[in-house]
Amino acid sequence: MLRYATIGSNNLDKALAFYTELLGTQGVTKLFDHPRGGALFGKGGAPVLGVLKPFNGETATAGNGAMVAFDLPSRDDVDAFYNKAIELGATDEGAPGERGPGFYMAYFRDPEGNKFAACKLG
Repeated sequence: MLRYATIGSNNLDKALAFYTELLGTQGVTKLFDHPRGGALFGKGGAPVLGVLKPFNGETATAGNGAMVAFDLPSRDDVDAFYNKAIELGATDEGAPGERGPGFYMAYFRDPEGNKFAACKLG
């Protein structure tokens, strides 16, 4: 049911470069520049992730307990996506592996501390 997620950034140039390259590995590209600053990324015309300047003009912060999960086509894709994120400057929050029956996950934080998971369920 989730349509898309957004994260805030304090360094949009660096964040947009990070996500352009990382999301591009899954065919996700920039849909448009956001008028407030940042961009919305998507695939097939559908939004996936917004990387934006916070609406209230305050400093962007990573949510404590917040996480965005990307559903990927295969376990190999989870491994490659996680490895690409680390290569681009993300930090490890849990290397790829089975987290439960049919629950293959990898966790990382982007350079601004936002937490993400790459997953293959089933």
